[in-house]
Amino acid sequence: MNDSSTQNQRIANMTFASVYPLYLTKVEKKGRTKEELHQVIEWLTGFDNQKLQDLINENATFEAFFQKAALNRNASLITGVICGYRVEEIENPLTQQVRYLDKLVDELAKGRKMEKIFRSPLKFTITT
Repeated sequence: MNDSSTQNQRIANMTFASVYPLYLTKVEKKGRTKEELHQVIEWLTGFDNQKLQDLINENATFEAFFQKAALNRNASLITGVICGYRVEEIENPLTQQVRYLDKLVDELAKGRKMEKIFRSPLKFTITT
């Protein structure tokens, strides 16, 4: 992704609290729940419901939000197109992390199974 520094700065300064209601509306319109949304956010960031609410209450920017996050070690497995860009090709780390979250919310809203969203590793059965 050939981002401009202006675009990256705009994303960094955007508050999570301003975007969260949009995420919630998107998933609920498609029959998913707030609890499922929180599971997806927790998988990516490590934030439980209380920490998530604290970040919303303090109007944390996406920059502060992801600085406090413990990004899931499988986050790099998130691939595909979101907002016209391939998430795996985004060069700015913060912008990529925000787009990871956007992609997961999009997958949830499209009805993807949770184990697919969570990039669960394949399980092999060995028979003898």
